[in-house]
Amino acid sequence: MTGVKDTSPTPMMAQYIEIKAANPDCLLFYRMGDFYELFFDDAVEASRALGIALTKRGKHLGDDIPMAGVPIHAADDYLQKLIGLGHRVAVCEQIEDPAEAKKRGAKSVVRRDVVRLVTPGTITEETLLEPGRPNWLMGLARLGGAQGAMALAWTDLSTGDFRIAETAADRLLTDILAVEPSELVVADAVFHDPALKPAFDRLGRLVRPEPASLFEGTTAEERLCRFYGVATLAGFGDFSRVELAAAAGLLAYVGKTQLASRPALSRPQRMAAGSVMLIDPATRASLEITRSTAGKRQGSLLAAIDRTVTGAGSRLLAVRLAAPLTDVGAIAGRQDAVAALVEAGELRRAVRASFKTLPDIERALSRLSLGRGGPRDLLAIASGLDVAAEIGALLDGRDDLPAELAVARDRLRALPPAVARNLDRVLADEVPLLKRDGGFVREGAIPALDEARALRDQSRRVIAGLQATYAEETGVRSLKIKHNNVLGYFIEVTDAQAAALNGTEDLRARFIHRQSLANCMRFSTVELGDLESRIAGAASDALRLELEAFDDLCASVVDASEALQAAAGALAALDVGAALADLAVAENWCRPQVDDSLAFFVECGRHPVVEAALKAAHAGPFVANDCDLSPPGAETAGAIWLLTGPNMGGKSTFLRQNALIAVLAQAGCFVPATSAHIGIVDRLFSRVGASDDLAEGRSTFMVEMVEAAAILNQAGMRALVILDEIGRGTATYDGLSIAFAAVEHLHEVNGCRALFATHFHEMTALSKRLGRLKNATIRVKEWEGEVVFLHEVKPGVADRSYGIQVARLAGLPGAVIERARQVLAELERGDGQGGRPAAFVDDLPLFSAVLRRHAPEPTQTSPSSPALEALAALDPDALAPREALEVLYRLKGLLSGRGG
Repeated sequence: MTGVKDTSPTPMMAQYIEIKAANPDCLLFYRMGDFYELFFDDAVEASRALGIALTKRGKHLGDDIPMAGVPIHAADDYLQKLIGLGHRVAVCEQIEDPAEAKKRGAKSVVRRDVVRLVTPGTITEETLLEPGRPNWLMGLARLGGAQGAMALAWTDLSTGDFRIAETAADRLLTDILAVEPSELVVADAVFHDPALKPAFDRLGRLVRPEPASLFEGTTAEERLCRFYGVATLAGFGDFSRVELAAAAGLLAYVGKTQLASRPALSRPQRMAAGSVMLIDPATRASLEITRSTAGKRQGSLLAAIDRTVTGAGSRLLAVRLAAPLTDVGAIAGRQDAVAALVEAGELRRAVRASFKTLPDIERALSRLSLGRGGPRDLLAIASGLDVAAEIGALLDGRDDLPAELAVARDRLRALPPAVARNLDRVLADEVPLLKRDGGFVREGAIPALDEARALRDQSRRVIAGLQATYAEETGVRSLKIKHNNVLGYFIEVTDAQAAALNGTEDLRARFIHRQSLANCMRFSTVELGDLESRIAGAASDALRLELEAFDDLCASVVDASEALQAAAGALAALDVGAALADLAVAENWCRPQVDDSLAFFVECGRHPVVEAALKAAHAGPFVANDCDLSPPGAETAGAIWLLTGPNMGGKSTFLRQNALIAVLAQAGCFVPATSAHIGIVDRLFSRVGASDDLAEGRSTFMVEMVEAAAILNQAGMRALVILDEIGRGTATYDGLSIAFAAVEHLHEVNGCRALFATHFHEMTALSKRLGRLKNATIRVKEWEGEVVFLHEVKPGVADRSYGIQVARLAGLPGAVIERARQVLAELERGDGQGGRPAAFVDDLPLFSAVLRRHAPEPTQTSPSSPALEALAALDPDALAPREALEVLYRLKGLLSGRGG
């Protein structure tokens, strides 16, 4: 209709709207040339999140279309920011050559489609991942309704590691945070279960609800068999139905996000119930095992002990620390490997030197299997295989290797040599990042490629050689081969010389007349025409041949993925063992005895993180201390130490170091001590430090009580409990009562090994009636009015807390410190009289006097008591010594209420 404006979208925008409708919960990166463009609300959100310009492109339904874009070459940086902010990104690529689209019509749109969904748990790009941190994607399945069985499955797509374990509602959050996934996928119904809401709220945006069909239990085994290409899972292990549902649901989500790509995942490894030490979230945060309280790696136990050389080794060490073992045999196997490398110093140094050139085989293999790899990933595999052979040679011929090192040697021997030979034969020494750039195939590896490259790179030389040949054959020395866009390549001679090209029948048949001009003639030959075609297609032929070689190499690598993954895992374990051995030698750590007893004895134990910090700051040696929580005498349960002493004396450090020694011992490490005997700890609890939870409306004391309740309700005889200052967040007598009752409960009901630090000195009397409770204290020394913290733990009871001395060290005003001393003296005097403390709190003028004495320049004196009035009337300069002494006695009498 005339005058009516067409508001229908353009073909390209119609395509965008269709693809976006299929991915409504993702930001759509729509490929247009060298940019990923975003439109409409996606553009507005990306502009705000990434700080990029917001522009517009055309109109839709009469309104401007917002547009923002990011260049292809910098896309990884922008993806990292968006993933970090919790966004999901759908990457839409051109899946058709633009030339093919033009064949359908001038206005035809190049076909595009989403090739992958980028989510926090599915990234594999090297630039988006931390080399030393696993990137776990986790799935949670529940079968049988609200009270049904539950299981977790988790995988790292960047390495192929895949694990499964059953869980339960009461420890769900503990099990999830032990893994630290980047993304957790759950069924909608499970996500909306009120009973599980607190756990999901704590995890926040990590949780991703998905349709329940992903976790369908009846088809789970069939789907897993199809993924791994097997007829039965019998060879994989004995899995429960809910474990299979969790694994199948996770694989379904992987398929949904990776589309046609199939990751090279190892066979799922079942984590048996009770196979690892349970560490609840509060304890994990308090002990800073893999992350500091600020959420950073720096300052954690992992950062303090990590001497691994490779990214794979660092990731494995993090996994081991996060989940210490409870199986004595498995722990001993890890310790044997460390001990062997402690003794074999030359081997350890050689292995660690070789590791310095080892690329990240696991992550390179993962990218290649997903179709995201490049020539450098192939080169990483090739280099990795060379280093693996070098390390394998170091281990060969040693018959005394412990099991873990022998397994590593055997797995390195099992690597297919043909893969390494093929990669070394084909790949150049230096390769580009992207396969589309070409140039990664070694010269001489593929003859047809060499010829295509010669034509592409040396066309002038080839043409010059042909020109010389024609000139010699015809005798025309001025013969030239030239080129233009109309004729292509042609032979040009003058009119006078043209006859030479027609001199014989052979020459006439060979040189074909193309064009006559005023003073020259142009010819061609069949040979020149063929050469022209070959030169024109040489570049594309060269790239095509290289891409074919790349695909062949990728296929050979992926076919050998099982052996490569096994070898990569063995190398990571060897790196961890060598790193821990190096640490033990350098820092004088010992091999702990770990068994099934209830023993807990540490001789000259040290805090690994604090000791490392002291060394870095050149602040002197760490003071080592013993700890013995083993069952005393004929007792069948562990001991409890009641620890008193001053603030700043080192109570919290002592508590934490013993908990960390238990973690290190059961992770298979040596420990910072002269000797140690650790009976298996099945659960570790730590309540150290104060914090609140304002988002949940919980005060510091409420958080303290919630965490204490979890400990007292769950700790068993094999648990290790670390408690600091229970009851200090409320009124004195309330707190003292709670602390008393908590210690009695730990002793009589829980029966666990425990360290209990407190400032309630009254509690030390419990040792007289609780047989397994022992008193210990932190030594201090007073010297010329100063308090010296010795940081030594010894049997006994602290005489006081030295809180005022610590307050002075912290810089409290002098007036406050002096007033505090007076208040403390009054309290102690009141307590000493057996009654209530003296009623001194209303004596504000006394504090005013102290304040004035420390004030720089009081501008006005307003006496408000007889003592102050008398003091204000004095002239110190006019007093003789005896008069001054009499005045002091008189003032003392006024202050004590006895008159003048």
